[in-house]
Amino acid sequence: MIYVIAYDIGTTGVKTCLFRIGRQIEMIAGIHEGYNLYMVGNGGAEQDENEWWNAMCSTTKKLFKNANTNIKPSEIAGISFCSQMQGLVLVDKDGLTVRRPMSYMDQRAVKEIKQGMVHGIQIAGANVFKLAKSLIISGASSISAKDPVWKYKWVEHNEPENFERVYKWLDVKEYLVQRCTSRFVMTEDSAFATLLYDTRKGKRGWSKRLGKMYGVRMQHLPDVIKSTDQAGCLTEKASADLGLATGIPVFGGGGDASLIGIGAGCVETGDTHIYLGTSGWVSTIVEKQKVDAGKMIAAIVGAQSERYNYFAEMETAGKCLEWVKDHLALDEIGVYLEKRQVVESREAIYTNLYDYLMDTVSRIKPGAGGVIFTPWLHGNRCPFEDPNASGIFFNVTLDTGKTELIRAVVEGICYHLRWMLECQEKKIKVAKTIRFVGGGALSPVTGQILADITGHKIDVTANPQNVGSVGAAAVMGVGLGIIPNIETIKEYVFPEQIFIPDEGTKVVYDRNFRVFKRLYSCNKKSFKDLHLEIEVVRNELSQFS
Repeated sequence: MIYVIAYDIGTTGVKTCLFRIGRQIEMIAGIHEGYNLYMVGNGGAEQDENEWWNAMCSTTKKLFKNANTNIKPSEIAGISFCSQMQGLVLVDKDGLTVRRPMSYMDQRAVKEIKQGMVHGIQIAGANVFKLAKSLIISGASSISAKDPVWKYKWVEHNEPENFERVYKWLDVKEYLVQRCTSRFVMTEDSAFATLLYDTRKGKRGWSKRLGKMYGVRMQHLPDVIKSTDQAGCLTEKASADLGLATGIPVFGGGGDASLIGIGAGCVETGDTHIYLGTSGWVSTIVEKQKVDAGKMIAAIVGAQSERYNYFAEMETAGKCLEWVKDHLALDEIGVYLEKRQVVESREAIYTNLYDYLMDTVSRIKPGAGGVIFTPWLHGNRCPFEDPNASGIFFNVTLDTGKTELIRAVVEGICYHLRWMLECQEKKIKVAKTIRFVGGGALSPVTGQILADITGHKIDVTANPQNVGSVGAAAVMGVGLGIIPNIETIKEYVFPEQIFIPDEGTKVVYDRNFRVFKRLYSCNKKSFKDLHLEIEVVRNELSQFS
């Protein structure tokens, strides 16, 4: 029996979890702390690396102070990470960032992708020759302005002084691994996420051909390791900051798209899980790489050898519910007006208000009175790529109240998840029973709505919001020799709740879903026109600032 720490590095906060690994993987305690997501001009989204690190240090110390256990920091056998992916963290030789990290949500590189991919003969909006080369070598292609290579090119074109200071290109957890160990490495799943990685059998590694095609300096790319590999040992400086013993093994870990499925128990071919956190996705295990360039779906490299995650992502899922909390729910539900006993802390408000919010949603009939919401609050990636796409409340009438609007948001998220699921079903066989995980899976109301809208049976595990950390603990267990292989996790993860589709809602949801899918094509030009108008106003205002 050993003890390990897994850091779940999300978009808006870190959850630091203490696990005991023996005959099962048991979470003993977890501490959360938030940090900022900075939305800047022209679709930019950035974070502060010191906020990540400070949150890690603070929560690690609180873990031992607050946990109802006699475990000491010296008993920790290893640490690892489950993290947001496709960020861009450029560092110098000392491991210091040359600029603030760019989030996976950053979509400023529209000019760069046009110059790099959108020219000549095209398929799915990309140059056919570059697309073909990329698909052959990596099994995917950089055809989104949010892909890391275009962020990299954006820095090169717009911040040349910063770019010349770059020593290595890292992702979010790779930066934190470097801060822990002083080593510059990248796990295979993160390397693949750059879309510069050769995934062909016997040729795995950085592709010089793709690097040349995109104009990437190959010396910027770090060494690649497996998720179960030890990246290094905790340095004296890092151990002092974290309050842990010097020399503790630090493992590569994985991205959230890789480890959440593992923590959910989806490790065999055909297993499907849906994640609902700040972002959302549908992922199915496949044995061969597949790609649907037109729908922006690809089989990505994960933590398992010889298996891939056929992955479809939406940018804002739970983020839409946060928007509801801030702009609709408090006023409607009247938490403060009724002087309800809600502790005045960020985490308590999120937890208590979310439960009350879902109870309110459950009182509204399926279909939200005919109101449909599109959850594209920061553009969209799949099944269409459009940074201009935005949210819509459609079909509002005099009979519509805020409660209908709130339910429409939950249903809109589920409609989009169904859309991505159906796109997958056209290419592969997905599971009849889907594992539902993430913070959104905490609500049985959402679980039932998802079952009704998709028509699939939905399973939810215990503590679904922590499955990424479970996955990080699992790969650590493999690396430490405690767990035989990743597939063993299947023996530890079981459903705690099961939701069966209600056939009585099918007619309403099918009708609304047909309308939902039409809303993008009907409004695509309007999204673009309004986006351009907003940028003109911003530019004019900037002249007076």
